[in-house]
Amino acid sequence: MKKRYLILSLLIAVSGLSHADDAAIKQSLQKLGLQQTEIQPSPLPGMKTVLTESGVLYITDDGKQFIQGPLYDVSAGQPVNVTNKLLEKKVDALSSEMIVYKAPKEQHVITVFTDITCGYCHKLHAEMADYNALGITVRYLAFPREGMNGQVAKDMKSIWCAGDRRKAFDAAMKGEAVSPIDCKIDLSQHYKLGILYGIQGTPAILLQNGMMIPGYQGPKEMKQLLDSQKAGG
Repeated sequence: MKKRYLILSLLIAVSGLSHADDAAIKQSLQKLGLQQTEIQPSPLPGMKTVLTESGVLYITDDGKQFIQGPLYDVSAGQPVNVTNKLLEKKVDALSSEMIVYKAPKEQHVITVFTDITCGYCHKLHAEMADYNALGITVRYLAFPREGMNGQVAKDMKSIWCAGDRRKAFDAAMKGEAVSPIDCKIDLSQHYKLGILYGIQGTPAILLQNGMMIPGYQGPKEMKQLLDSQKAGG
């Protein structure tokens, strides 16, 4: 019985320490002007992973030092971007909101953060049939480059609120005017996810292994890259 109470006391003590650490971290982040934060365990000893509106941070338990940037696991044959891998659940959570162009004989899936006013996004979309023919399924998330308070964000929300999202998206990518439509969808979740990935421009192409490719890739180049990534494991 004494042993049981001892274990319980230790668990309570550890839990209290964890909350104390989180409080110190939150206090430090607030000093930096970072209010919207999500604190998670980190693979780095003595540190926590923090998801913020400015990206992913790794911060010491006492909140006194932090680093920002991708963390790689090199224990296997090929480096793995741990920072991007931890965001996979957030990508999956938005799967029902993606505008998807599925390849008939799917071999690869890419998730593209896009902006309807981006020239290279238009170029990528104009070649959709070629991506699909090469077995590449393309899934779109919204990333209005000017932020969520501009007209582009409003237009993109109208597209995502349309009864036929693909038809509305196709029209917008051809330069047609967007008809205003409102609904409860929150595209800021797409945008915030893009910020966590460190996206600074569009198109930004997320691969299934967590790698982020900044900028346009033609269908053949994309297929070669995806095949090489798959072969590398």
